[in-house]
Amino acid sequence: MRTMMDRMPTQPQYVSRKTLAIKRGDSEILTRNDVQYAFLYHVFNDKTLAFTDETPGKPSTKVNFCDLYVHALYNSAKCSKVMRDKMLETPAFAVEFAKISLLTNVGRINTTMAFFPEMKTALRSYHPVPSLQKTDGNVQDAPRIKNCLKAAFLPGEQKSAPPSTPADILGRAKAGHIPPTSVVNLIFVLVNYSSSLMPIHFEPDVEFVDLFLPINISSAARARAFLWMVYHYHEGPNLANPFADDHARRNPGKVPWLLRLSREEQAQENVDPPEELEWGRKMAQARSRFLQELVAGGELDKAARTLSGSSSHDAESSSARRPRTQQYYAPDGNRTTFHHYVPTNGGKVKPMPPVPLTVNASMRAREQWFEHRDDYSLLHQTWNRAQNIDPLADSDDEGLDDHARLDYQRRLHVLGLIRPPSTPSHFPISE
Repeated sequence: MRTMMDRMPTQPQYVSRKTLAIKRGDSEILTRNDVQYAFLYHVFNDKTLAFTDETPGKPSTKVNFCDLYVHALYNSAKCSKVMRDKMLETPAFAVEFAKISLLTNVGRINTTMAFFPEMKTALRSYHPVPSLQKTDGNVQDAPRIKNCLKAAFLPGEQKSAPPSTPADILGRAKAGHIPPTSVVNLIFVLVNYSSSLMPIHFEPDVEFVDLFLPINISSAARARAFLWMVYHYHEGPNLANPFADDHARRNPGKVPWLLRLSREEQAQENVDPPEELEWGRKMAQARSRFLQELVAGGELDKAARTLSGSSSHDAESSSARRPRTQQYYAPDGNRTTFHHYVPTNGGKVKPMPPVPLTVNASMRAREQWFEHRDDYSLLHQTWNRAQNIDPLADSDDEGLDDHARLDYQRRLHVLGLIRPPSTPSHFPISE
């Protein structure tokens, strides 16, 4: 007769047949049904002191799951000091952060999501989570949360790879290593082997990741089954599981009974209060205003840099051998701009306004260029760019002189011959 260890899977069975991650557009609210708020409530409000605390340097004590998971995040090597201070200052924020982290831990929240409206990157989308953002803390974005989770190791796992299969975890637990791994890594492993663990611990058509999905099983029953799984692997399978019910005791190795709900009963769980929906709409509007201001400010800054850079380059064309000086852009009286690169000179740098260029000087420079353009070789062009371009400045800050413009026009002409544009070109080649 095969034992449970013999039936443990050895190859990861990644979740493929289920749409696990929440899919929402930018600024869309993550509702209570999306995050399965009732399930999270039962998980983090369970007061059973059953789990061995993982806090390094402290005597082994038993804590509930909420404290176990919060401590794992707090002790992560990638948890910033600001985040630790906020977790200590506001325990309610620590629990909210832990709930969102658990959803990230199992893959319900993927790394394209962020939870603060002032996010600028286009690689992620903003989502208010009214039910899990009742405090004033910043829960950051999913990639930072994922990094924090991946660095949540036990002290003994810092130098060696943590166990990566359910069999490895149970083997360490039976050998007396309690806890056998961190709770964060344990959940990663259970998700990776979700399908393989289904016949061992669950009834047909239900697996570990289903506990986090909006299905017709009671939230309280799913929470109890989740805590049973965590205890079974975190504390060892030989101990009496405090989360077991009569069904689990009659069927060793099986999770507690998963109570099915009717559609009406399921609809009564995870109902969003009106004030949470209103807050989510306000945050979505704040996000929209921020994006509009960001786009408008970016266009104004780009136009100012282009005009300033063009003026400075035209002024320098009258003296090709003159050493190039760093350009500074005079800020608008009503707006301040951020510069990624500001050179220093002994700590004493004075902003220099752009040099004004008269129309006559500009015309003379342009005429001199077109008089000699036929003799201007690729080597001359390369030398000119090397002498007149600051390699440390942003490429958007560089104004184009006539040499560069003609070079780009020629390139566009060649591209147009290869693939003729559908509309007439606005950049004709000067003959």
